Amino acid sequence: MTTNDAGGLRERKKVATREALSTAALRLALERGIDNVRVDDIADAAGVSPRTYNNYFASREQAIVAAVTTERAMRIAAALRARPEEEPLADAVVAAMVEQYGGEPAVDAFTLITSSPRLRAAFIDTVASIRQPLTSAIADRLDDHESMVPAVLAAAVSAAARVALENWARPSDEGSLGEKGFLVVTAERSLPDLMREALSPLTPALTAAEEAR
Repeated sequence: MTTNDAGGLRERKKVATREALSTAALRLALERGIDNVRVDDIADAAGVSPRTYNNYFASREQAIVAAVTTERAMRIAAALRARPEEEPLADAVVAAMVEQYGGEPAVDAFTLITSSPRLRAAFIDTVASIRQPLTSAIADRLDDHESMVPAVLAAAVSAAARVALENWARPSDEGSLGEKGFLVVTAERSLPDLMREALSPLTPALTAAEEAR
């Protein structure tokens, strides 16, 4: 086995372990409720040690949320790179974001996430992970790998997406308790619509950066 093959195998094992942990965390939280799930339970269900768990997640909330947000950051960057070259940057960014945030989690997972302040916070915090991959994709599109412009634009997109998520994944004052005791939340507007609205103020900055090339 070559060094590259060994490195590739290690990475695949890491990905598989992370997925096993996040899947187990979500399943146990749905079955028992988040307050009745321990790190030891998640590790045991995934067939690893608690020490191994701590190498991947800092909290059970991170593990649970990862089950519905895995690899989204890289998919957003890939979606932006796949947009037509002649498409305006602002339109391409919105399309890439809406494409990847267009599907809501499964109903049970959505109910669980929105019923817990800690899970909502962890879910919203995942948007920060899009900044670095998005910076690279914007830099490629602008052919600008020297200035701070791509990083600033990516940070602005990330902040706007966070606002959209905060407005989407929030508890309703008139929520009702579901069969498992979770607060059932019904978003008043779709996440794609909220994402478009949150990103719209960034159009002038994205357009100006493209015209300055």
